[in-house]
Amino acid sequence: MKRVFAGGMRVGRSTAELQALIDAEAVRLHDEDVANCRAIGRHGAGVVPAEARVLTHCNAGALATGRYGSALGVIRAAVEAGKRVAVYADETRPFLQGARLTAWELVRDGIDTTVITDGMAGSLMRAGMVDVVVVGADRIAANGDVANKIGTYTVAVLAREHGVPFYVAAPLSTIDLSTPDGSGIPIEERDAKEMTYMGASQLVPEGAAVWNPAFDVTPASFVAGIITERGICRPPFAESLKHVCDGNQ
Repeated sequence: MKRVFAGGMRVGRSTAELQALIDAEAVRLHDEDVANCRAIGRHGAGVVPAEARVLTHCNAGALATGRYGSALGVIRAAVEAGKRVAVYADETRPFLQGARLTAWELVRDGIDTTVITDGMAGSLMRAGMVDVVVVGADRIAANGDVANKIGTYTVAVLAREHGVPFYVAAPLSTIDLSTPDGSGIPIEERDAKEMTYMGASQLVPEGAAVWNPAFDVTPASFVAGIITERGICRPPFAESLKHVCDGNQ
């Protein structure tokens, strides 16, 4: 948006013309995002079995994108393809994006949805009730390490232990080839009150310390594939991610 504004200023555009340029660019970016999410969905629907129980973590749906979603785009595309899909949505402590946002989106779409606490995912997998895990990503390093909402790494470890394929759905803009691996991704630590309070009610006693990182990093070795708008990248990710970012499919 800054580039569009600066370009208009350089050629002497009027205020009204600048506003029109910026509006047009915003619409273009939105439409591009929707198209990318739908492409992610089309590519990712193939990893979802014909009758599938899908576990997801946090929110990577229409509320986190322009529309349709990345991880939820995979689920939506699978349903649109005629597959019978039921979703387990981790509540995603401490901010409850899964319970508040993901569940809301899926219920609106008429998709069978069950909310679970984050600590229930392992028992669910052990009972054989999860066929595939699909999550989004906030940043992906060149080697395929994935930064996503805190708790994603735990889900990946559990999926590996129980033989459940773990997929990441994200647009190419999430891939950072300048960061060699996940150790170079900074992790934000958020306000302790997200954990110590529920609304106006204090849950944690005074004097107890709180550690509240917003994200964690899942090693590439736990990831079966990274679903992008240009196709699914498979290990070794150092090669496949570079290949897809270079414009290949």
